[in-house]
Amino acid sequence: MCGILGTNFISENFSSALALMNNRGPDNSSIVNHKNYQFGHTRLSIIDVDDEANQPMIFDDIVIVFNGEIYNFKELIVSENLFCKTSSDTEVIIRLYQKFGIDFLNKLNGMFSFVIFDMKEEKYFCARDRYGKKPFFYYFKDNKFIFSSSIKSIIKILGTTPSFNKVALSQYLQYFVSLNDLTFYNDIKKLESSSYMTLINNEVFIKKYYKINTYKQISDENIALKGIEELLYKSISSRLVGDVEVGSLLSGGIDSSLISTLYTNMSGKKIHTFSVGYSDYKNYSELDYAKLVSNEINSVHHPLEITKKDFLDVFDHVIDALEEPHADSAAFPLYCLTKLINKNGIKVVLSGEGSDELFLGYDNYLKFLKYYQFKDSLSTSQNTFLKDIGSCLQNNTKESEYLRRVISEENIYNSFGEIYTTLQKKKLFKRLPTFKQENPKKDPVDWMSYIDLKVWLGQSLLSKVDRISMANSIEVRTPFLDYRLVDYLFSIKTDLKVGDTNKYLLKKIAQKYIPQKIINRTKKGFNSPYNEWIFSTYDDDLLKLVLKVNSHTNLFNDDYVIMIYNLAKTNKFKQHFWALYIFSNWFNKNYLI
Repeated sequence: MCGILGTNFISENFSSALALMNNRGPDNSSIVNHKNYQFGHTRLSIIDVDDEANQPMIFDDIVIVFNGEIYNFKELIVSENLFCKTSSDTEVIIRLYQKFGIDFLNKLNGMFSFVIFDMKEEKYFCARDRYGKKPFFYYFKDNKFIFSSSIKSIIKILGTTPSFNKVALSQYLQYFVSLNDLTFYNDIKKLESSSYMTLINNEVFIKKYYKINTYKQISDENIALKGIEELLYKSISSRLVGDVEVGSLLSGGIDSSLISTLYTNMSGKKIHTFSVGYSDYKNYSELDYAKLVSNEINSVHHPLEITKKDFLDVFDHVIDALEEPHADSAAFPLYCLTKLINKNGIKVVLSGEGSDELFLGYDNYLKFLKYYQFKDSLSTSQNTFLKDIGSCLQNNTKESEYLRRVISEENIYNSFGEIYTTLQKKKLFKRLPTFKQENPKKDPVDWMSYIDLKVWLGQSLLSKVDRISMANSIEVRTPFLDYRLVDYLFSIKTDLKVGDTNKYLLKKIAQKYIPQKIINRTKKGFNSPYNEWIFSTYDDDLLKLVLKVNSHTNLFNDDYVIMIYNLAKTNKFKQHFWALYIFSNWFNKNYLI
């Protein structure tokens, strides 16, 4: 796990820009110049910890800077008959490029963002993994190209802060994160997940290389369960690759409990597990459940209780690590937890992201599926069926909000748009993203799973996990997001996946491995008492900051902001005000102070 940086011009700020990513790679930092091209890399040594695997790596007039891990690199050496001089997964990417050109990305099983530079052709080839686990930001304007794992490094090289992107804000206020290729800074973009980009002769070409296969072929439950279980074992096993100790996040929910248990079974050793909770707010804490699982698998357990002081002490560090507004409050306990993991000398942990989206774990899925009649729906067009369901529900219910997201490709927070002034609504909401081109059109259940995999998971959760964990030099690996498992689950018939409870198939498998108390417990997200803590500490200063920023931007209706603030004080609409506060905090630090 690393930080990458590069330019097609010589920058006097290059070294200091690279130093901003030391947290992403504290084990080594190197720079290579070729003509007017610069390449930088900071390294967190996990696979082949020797100096031979340091980057930028150069072989045969090819330069690579690579962030991530390729779990199947040893298999690829054999299957593709590659000759490698090092023991690193980085060189495998170079050798695949030499053999196949750009047509090798679907051979990789891993999380990655990388840049290959062909010195002879003076050509950039940049790529990002299937689900957006690793970041890739870039700036290309007036023939000036900068790429990086960090927005801050790009801004450092530019020497000035780009203007604020209002379209990204309109996305954020609905999805709590900027989407697709946009960031909050004009002209700084993201390469989207499962995409590659080439740059030659100042011409940019971007293309998708992977799409989930939704062809249905598995209709037997026993076959489905056997296939899922085998793939889970393979996925976890492949994510143990490396030359360092691997730990496991353990929340006490079914996802992390199953991963930790399977990891223990296949390793035959006491693994390190880590969990977080709150002594003052037991309703948010899952430490008792995590302890139950830890006792079952006899792990070396590291529970962490966070206080309000802990939250306040890391607040600015978290905002800085996220780099742009991101309204997932779970970033704060995750920061504290990964800091603890680092102190314990662990560099890599397994985590359960992806399970809810793939196995239909969210409560809203069940609320929708109550209205889903398989026989009728499968003989009717998706649009007609969904609109019929939508018309049966009362307005302003959570169910109808979620269905509007599915039916109209609006989102669950559409009413939050009222916070804009009328003029700004007309200007900003024209370019909200749609997902028509890639959605699984024939199956509304697949559509729900797909949209959350692409948007909520791919652009919100995974970006939070990467930025926060790497702020503490920790690599997080997600076994549920092995592409083989993802494709397999989308190939299972819908009625089989739905079953008679959320996570039906996963719970069937878990029966063999984890306590029934964990399987049957009510789902609890990665919550925290963030709202109680900020109001008890800052109270009206929260509102003053939001109104101060709005006096400069004139984007919001002040009366509506005040209304949201007063509701949040009573723990209603707290996520809405939190999003406003996080944005205002970011804007104040970047454009007003």
